[in-house]
Amino acid sequence: MPTQGIMGWHLGLSFLLAWILLALDVTNANRHEDGENDVSSLVNKVAKANNESLLWGPYKSNLYFGVQPRIPKSIVAGLMWSRADDYEALQKNFRHTCEQSDEMAGYGWEEYDPRTGGRETIHDANNQLDITIDFVKISGGKHGGSWAARVKGTPREDAPSDLSTTVIFYTTLEGLGRLEVDDWETESRKVGTEGNVRLSGATMELGRFTIDVTAGPDNDHPHCNHPSCEPKPLDKTFVASMEIPSEALWQSKIMLFATMRQTLQEALQEYGEQNLPPPERLFTVPHIPGKGNMHFVQKVFRGPFEFDILFSSGSSPEPVTSEKLTKQIENNAKSFSTNFEKVFPRKSPFNTPEYAEFSKNMFSNLVGGIGYFYGSGIVDRSAAPEYDELDEGFWEEAAEARERAKPEEEEPHELFTCVPSRSFFPRGFLWDEGFHLIPILDYDVELAFDILKSWFNSMDEDGWIAREQILGLEARNKVPPEFRVQYPHYANPPTLFMVLESILDKLESSKPGKKGGDLNAADRLRSIDFENRDLALAHLRSLYPLLKRQYFWFKKTQWGDIKSYDREAYSTKEAYRWRGRTVMHILTSGFDDYPRAQPPHPGELHVDLISWMGMMTRALRRVASALGKTDDAEEFSGYEDAIKRNIDDLHWDDAAQTFCDATIDEYEESVHVCHKGYVSLMPFLTGMLAPDSPRLKPVLDLIGDSAELWSDYGIRSLSKKDPNYGKDENYWRSPVWININYMILKSLYDVGTSPGPHQSQARQLYSALRKNVINNVFREWKRTGYAWEQYNPDTGKGQRTQHFTGWTSLVVKIMAMEDLSTAGGHDEL
Repeated sequence: MPTQGIMGWHLGLSFLLAWILLALDVTNANRHEDGENDVSSLVNKVAKANNESLLWGPYKSNLYFGVQPRIPKSIVAGLMWSRADDYEALQKNFRHTCEQSDEMAGYGWEEYDPRTGGRETIHDANNQLDITIDFVKISGGKHGGSWAARVKGTPREDAPSDLSTTVIFYTTLEGLGRLEVDDWETESRKVGTEGNVRLSGATMELGRFTIDVTAGPDNDHPHCNHPSCEPKPLDKTFVASMEIPSEALWQSKIMLFATMRQTLQEALQEYGEQNLPPPERLFTVPHIPGKGNMHFVQKVFRGPFEFDILFSSGSSPEPVTSEKLTKQIENNAKSFSTNFEKVFPRKSPFNTPEYAEFSKNMFSNLVGGIGYFYGSGIVDRSAAPEYDELDEGFWEEAAEARERAKPEEEEPHELFTCVPSRSFFPRGFLWDEGFHLIPILDYDVELAFDILKSWFNSMDEDGWIAREQILGLEARNKVPPEFRVQYPHYANPPTLFMVLESILDKLESSKPGKKGGDLNAADRLRSIDFENRDLALAHLRSLYPLLKRQYFWFKKTQWGDIKSYDREAYSTKEAYRWRGRTVMHILTSGFDDYPRAQPPHPGELHVDLISWMGMMTRALRRVASALGKTDDAEEFSGYEDAIKRNIDDLHWDDAAQTFCDATIDEYEESVHVCHKGYVSLMPFLTGMLAPDSPRLKPVLDLIGDSAELWSDYGIRSLSKKDPNYGKDENYWRSPVWININYMILKSLYDVGTSPGPHQSQARQLYSALRKNVINNVFREWKRTGYAWEQYNPDTGKGQRTQHFTGWTSLVVKIMAMEDLSTAGGHDEL
């Protein structure tokens, strides 16, 4: 293998994985009696290469830039910065964690590939600075390879020509290992470091490694005439090393300020309050390089600046250099654009250049926001009888039981997941994650499987998965106390099963890929599952017991009562009710404040939950069938048929011409509670209605009615005619949400491309809605610099959480969906 120049770098990943491709070709070409052993061997080889390819990443997604490996209690590296020439601004605008209150003019990944890296830009208006970070991953060696980052700062147009900026690179080590500044005994006798700073270390999982923080090319530094600047000039790099309790390592900003306090105290003592050094000099760490589990490397710049951070694994063929980083940045940008356009070709009318940057930005922020979490969650396993919610007034009894309970920290576990928003929701959410994985599955199948398995492996023995994953002190610090505790009787929409259906769709339509060709190994690894059916089936086979366990947990814990109220239905068993209901909310449903029956009643039946159960059952039936488990497939087929019939029997209201929740009235009779909107659409959105269903026409009419759900910006969450429209919290009571609009579009597409009596109507709705949704999200991104949690149904403006690049990034998938406005099609009469 070449060891010099760009060829060594570019081919590093290819050579790392080449033997996998050889094994794949041999396996496909030479089937024999030991086929199962061959598949098992292939699975293990791909898993090893996949883990190495995905070991490093910006997995501290709550930070503007934070790198760590997918290893518990390991290395973390990050950046902090602030404008340095103003005392107040320096303290107020010191950046570290992503915060909405920072009032950024925009930030995020312009392009990002989870296996090779990408570019992040941060437009820091209050610090009058734009920062560009090019992050590159380099495979090679047995410890997951190396990585590097180039940090560039450019003053904004309104900045002074002599803008001063202080930048701190820091790294921490939790757990066993070594981390220290090279030649620290010599360096500690200096007032600062000239040139590069090198740290070296070792851990069991990563082996030996070095971290170089370069001086950068021709950077300028603030001029300082204060007497304090002569012994500690600002053209030096200052390094502070320390040992602190491991549970405090995540509080690096607090630790930095505590370290700077020493400099402040020394200045006060020597110069007094009336002659303090300028802020650039005052807010510096003392130069105390050495050993420790936390190290700060501080630079102070004047005007634009640039420096590199180079992590070199000791097992890699050669160390990382700035010259090689430059070439790899160029290569990565080209390969990402090529791969992205191939996977997500924008269809008419969005196949124009102005949407290209938007599309790449949305997807890159989704995958650039993938995080790795390790820690303990807080769970209430008291199993109080009130939690069964069987009595009238159950919500009050359950609340009292929660007050009496003593939740405990569970054993720590890891989770690899996307996050809905790096600034506001930097943790895993169960019902969001299924939507996140839909576009990821298109781009990188092995990555999607990794995330799926991580979620299902967090399941407990009963089949419960916590709907909000708040793992460890750092994640907990971002969550109000009342939302930190998780309850093993509370569910969440099982959207991960949507991803399973997408996998099966791809399996059924895929053909074995060509061996060799112009694909490099990274591209091959992203799609290897659909080139080799056995590999994908092996993943599904490993998941199957967990899928069944969660399915039957749902049936056991979220059942709805049919028999006690003499309800007429095809099946006496297929009815469902969300637990966790209060008067104003069913947070567990995902549709938090969507109007429901008043007052709450233990005899309620929820149409959205039975619809999710139908989709879940269909997905499990299809997985069982693909795995050759015919008895299971037949069993699930029976459940699926019963659910479809019961949706009609229990939830269709002839008078309202819509699907409705059911409850028990004051006469102990079962009655419908109808609130037209997302909940009433769920049987359609989960594929429970056939193209020739007699219920389909009223559903399509409701979607297209501007007096009810239709808007110029997407489908509203609740009908304008509903008395609750826009009232109270107004979270799911009018706004447009992109995840549900995606489900609507997909369902309209399915009807519009299938023979049936409503094909033309579905096509028309699909084409108009697709344009409305994409144009509005694009318009607001151009206007504000962000994707948003939801959109105002009257103005289209983004609202609530900014930088919501979780399921709002589904616009990438929508742009790649077929344009039906000019395609053929007709209604069958």
